[in-house]
Parts: sequence; C-alpha cells; structure tokens
Amino acid sequence: MTVQVPGVACRENILYFLPWDHMTTERSTQQTRGTDQHARLVVGWFSFTCCEDSTILLTELLNDHLDEWKKVVEFRHMKALKTNNSLAGLDVAFIEGAISSASQAKEVSEIRENAKYVVAIGACACTGKPSTSRNRFTSQQIDERIEWYLTHFDYEKEVEQLDEVIQIDDMVRGCPMKVPSFLQTLNKYLELFGIVEHAS
Repeated sequence: MTVQVPGVACRENILYFLPWDHMTTERSTQQTRGTDQHARLVVGWFSFTCCEDSTILLTELLNDHLDEWKKVVEFRHMKALKTNNSLAGLDVAFIEGAISSASQAKEVSEIRENAKYVVAIGACACTGKPSTSRNRFTSQQIDERIEWYLTHFDYEKEVEQLDEVIQIDDMVRGCPMKVPSFLQTLNKYLELFGIVEHAS
C-alpha cells in the first residue's frame, strides 16, 4: 500500500522520506493570493505522560529522510528538533501522551486554543493506557515510593486520556503510532489546507 504525500512513501508499514539537503525550521509567511491556502502546513508536535515512542519514531525517520517536507510542512513547535518553538497559528497539533497533572491540562488547553485541529497520537493519548492503570489503585496499594512520585511531580490522583481534557479531531492509534494511519492523517490535512491536491 502506498500513501501519496509529497516526498513520502509508505510500503509494507515502512515510512520513507526523500533526503533533505539540510534541515529547515524557519517560519513561512507565504500564502496563496486570494485564497485561504497555505504554502506549508503549520504543525506542532507535543508530548505529555508517555514513553514518547511515537516521538522517537518520528525523529528517527526525519533524521534519516527529510527532503520534500520542507516544501509542505513547517514544524513550528517540536522540542525534539529545535529550541525556539511557538504555539502561534498552528494548523494542526499532534499530541502524544496521557494527561496526568493540572499543569499538563492547562498546557494542553492552551495548545487547543492555538490550533485549528488536534490529533491524538499513540495509545497513551487515545486511551490513556497504561498510565490510567493507577486510577484503579487502592489506598493500600499506594506505598511511600508511589506517594513520593505523586507529590513531587505534580501528579493528579487520576490520569486522563486526551479527549477527556480537550476536544480532539482525529486519532492515530498504536504504540508507537501506526505509520500508515499517521501518513493518511497528515495527507488529509495537507489536502484540507490546499497544500497538496487530493491523491487520486
């Protein structure tokens, strides 16, 4: 199966990117005149309570294979790639991880306010598991070691999956994320914003 995204191919669940001449993360201000189309899709990638396996998968793939994406995607926020990040004007926010604290809930709500669309990435964001397993702990099961983590890292009593905290528009399931599903979702938004034509 091949999903058509410029500079990207997916065959047999393996994601391929054409190589870049160099990595670019500069902000694009160019837009198509007289339309609501963008020159590039402005995205953010965020990680909360999880093992960050989807982030690792994405960065490994990007590290090896970035080429044509700079023509169609601007990573405005991705801490794994750069230090200067912004929430302003995000078209799509990809969010990995469950929400386990008040500070995380506040941060993810701010992301929602600044993004036109939000996509939950991976099992932790989509289902909350395995982190939500501790929601079923009894008081007898929470010993001194667990209590120390809960109090020292601003954890709430319960962990929530992403759509229990904010509205989401799409899910990419898997642990790590399923590559074909991620590509299909990315292509959907590239088409929605008029950056690429509908794949026939």
